[in-house]
Amino acid sequence: TKTQTPTAPEHGETVFIPLNKLKKHPQNARKTPHSEASIEAKAASIAAKGILQNLVVEPELDAEGEPTGCYLVSVGEGRRLAQLLRAKRKEIKRTEPIRCVIDTANDPAEISLDENVTREDLHPADQFERFRELAETRGWGAEEIAARFGVTAHVVKQRLRLGAVSPKLMQVYRDGDLTLHQLMAFAFTEDHARQEQVYESLSYNREPWIIRRDLAASNVAATDRRAILVGAEAYSEAGGTIIRDLFTEDRGGFYEDAALLDRLALDKLESIAAQVQEAEGWKWVSTHIDWPHAHGLRRTYPQPVELSEADETDYYAAQEELERLSAEWEDADVDLPPEVDQRFAELEAEIERIDAKRYAYEADEIARGGVFVVLNHDGEARIERGFIRLEDEAPEPEEPEAEDGSTVVDGVRVNADGEVMDGDDHPVSGHEPEDEEAEEDGKPLSDSLIRDLTAHRTLALRLALGERPDIALVAVTHALAAQTFYRGGGDAHCLEIRPTSGYLASHADGIEDTAAAKGLEDRHAGWAADMPRDVASLWGFIAGLEHASVMALFAHCASLTVNAVKQPWEAHKRHALATADRLATAVALDMTAHWTPTVRAYLGRVTKAHILATVRDSLGDEAAERIADRKKPEMAEAAEQLLAGTGWLPPVLRTEQPAWLADEQREVSAAEDVPEVESAEATEDEAFPVAAE
Repeated sequence: TKTQTPTAPEHGETVFIPLNKLKKHPQNARKTPHSEASIEAKAASIAAKGILQNLVVEPELDAEGEPTGCYLVSVGEGRRLAQLLRAKRKEIKRTEPIRCVIDTANDPAEISLDENVTREDLHPADQFERFRELAETRGWGAEEIAARFGVTAHVVKQRLRLGAVSPKLMQVYRDGDLTLHQLMAFAFTEDHARQEQVYESLSYNREPWIIRRDLAASNVAATDRRAILVGAEAYSEAGGTIIRDLFTEDRGGFYEDAALLDRLALDKLESIAAQVQEAEGWKWVSTHIDWPHAHGLRRTYPQPVELSEADETDYYAAQEELERLSAEWEDADVDLPPEVDQRFAELEAEIERIDAKRYAYEADEIARGGVFVVLNHDGEARIERGFIRLEDEAPEPEEPEAEDGSTVVDGVRVNADGEVMDGDDHPVSGHEPEDEEAEEDGKPLSDSLIRDLTAHRTLALRLALGERPDIALVAVTHALAAQTFYRGGGDAHCLEIRPTSGYLASHADGIEDTAAAKGLEDRHAGWAADMPRDVASLWGFIAGLEHASVMALFAHCASLTVNAVKQPWEAHKRHALATADRLATAVALDMTAHWTPTVRAYLGRVTKAHILATVRDSLGDEAAERIADRKKPEMAEAAEQLLAGTGWLPPVLRTEQPAWLADEQREVSAAEDVPEVESAEATEDEAFPVAAE
């Protein structure tokens, strides 16, 4: 009996064909392979919803024109590949039936081309809004939508955010008057009124960064010190909203309610202040976001105290164990075991705790004094202790009044009539000149004679001190320290040296809240804690220091007198300012560690010409030309971004390269046999990037 060949399906017939019987048509118009992301998306969509559109196929024929039993896919190759991917992942069998339409009449190359050419993609605005509808009507989250459409959850979140843009702006986008990047910038916030307000206020320049800047004008960046102190969780629990920009790196987002953030920051500072007051017993505490400039209060500092025997024992025990562990693990090539690392931390904390007990405020100072708790530049609470209000100052001891009404003024007894009294309580003015021979032995020397003698002594001291530089250093340091660290210390030294320290906060707003100001205050507090309680003991304290310590104290006191502030009416200071430049060179001052060209600090306070010159100086003509046609606020914002990390400084902040550094660079250049010009330029850029204008 002759076996009959199965009849091939006819044109237009819908049939189910096993997946493993489908092949790519050699005449398919798509020669560039589908991307992996496209295949992943189709596989996810088919898994969630099935194949929504039939594949178009034609029977495969062998060389004799007979059907092979397989079919060539003219339209739907991407869906075939997606199903193969699902079969590979064991989601379906390789024999899974696929619904196909037979086409034996049309040219396979033409219909595959037609499938892609005549199709019009969904407008992105429609896509964004449909994603939003799925989330709102179906209750699907970003992860579920992502799984059903084969994209990442982050992409879905971006499309959901775009779908939440004001319908008015979405229509502007549909009409082609907004780019996708501009629409993404408007998606910074979901406040439609705010979006439309910013859109209406835009000028001809609609760059995305300008839109984001305007939308965030009333918000606080997560990098702000207030946001760091409060924290995202506490702010959100208090009802605050954090705006996240899903299309740029926002470093934690933006806090929408600045007033709420201020209140929460003050609440946290007040809580810290209350803990300090309760634990330490201060009379008052005062909290501030910014350092209270010109508070006018005298400050005291903790003084050295003896440790208890128990603390001394614990301190040396911790030191010995720390040294033993350090020696034991010094040469270890592996990371420390967790328990050893933990023990190191415990020992260091114990040593630090006991060290803190070596200095303490007197009980009387705590009972009369107070504490400022201020928000530091890094978002931490800055606790400054020991301030004495004027009304809490201890009264000066009064000289007792004698029965005859006389008092002692500067060591001299004066009667009720203001007359100077002698040793027998008689007015000096009542002495008769002819009574000289009758005067008793022991009468003090006359004032004129004492002035004469001490003038000679002063002259001799000047001569002798000039021959002893070591003692001169002690004497000058003593004079500076007495006036720097002691109330009324101006009368405690014999050198006519008067240090003055200009109040910088009157010249630069917020300067006392900077890292440099905190570093200077910490250094001052460290020295103040070492000072003897009585200024009469100061000479012995300084004379007993090692030479390096005397030099360090001298340098600190001298540093507080530096004044390089340039004022327009102080033309006579030109020589002093020139000396300040030489001082900066001598200490190799690098202002890039303390200052950056931001809109607030510089760019927003100079002309457009200065801004362009700044960018040109740092980055060249091309960068300057890119922002040359912008308005000043926009230009300043753009310049801040361009200059970030470049180390650019205005000429007034630049430091001339010290000679010793130039000499070292020349020596290195010669040693490496590098051409002199190239070496000088390279090392100058690397070691002292702010030297040249």
